[in-house]
Amino acid sequence: MVFFRPSLNQHGLTEQQWRVIRILHQGGEMESYQLADLACILKPSMTGVLSRLERDGLVTRCKPAHDQRRMHINLTEKGQQCFLSMSEDMESNYRRIQAQFGEAKLQQLLGLLNELKQIKP
Repeated sequence: MVFFRPSLNQHGLTEQQWRVIRILHQGGEMESYQLADLACILKPSMTGVLSRLERDGLVTRCKPAHDQRRMHINLTEKGQQCFLSMSEDMESNYRRIQAQFGEAKLQQLLGLLNELKQIKP
């Protein structure tokens, strides 16, 4: 996180909030449980993350008319702009990590992390 924290602090975001913004930018509107799973954030914690993002005008939450139990999350225009303003710095940080750690090791690490993510309790 030492690579990313300065940029996150500059934009007033936590690492979890950035993950949510990035996933919504890449995947578009989705249900809160899907977002929690993709972001590796526990559902109770996701509620707080989304509340703060909504308060700051970066996401919207809405219940579909056909099923009031579900919650759909979407980036606002401000959220899209936040992603665009941060993405260059974040990509630069990923490249710095890749250059120092090495492509082969990075791919191995990502593969292992994906395997670990698949383990269900």
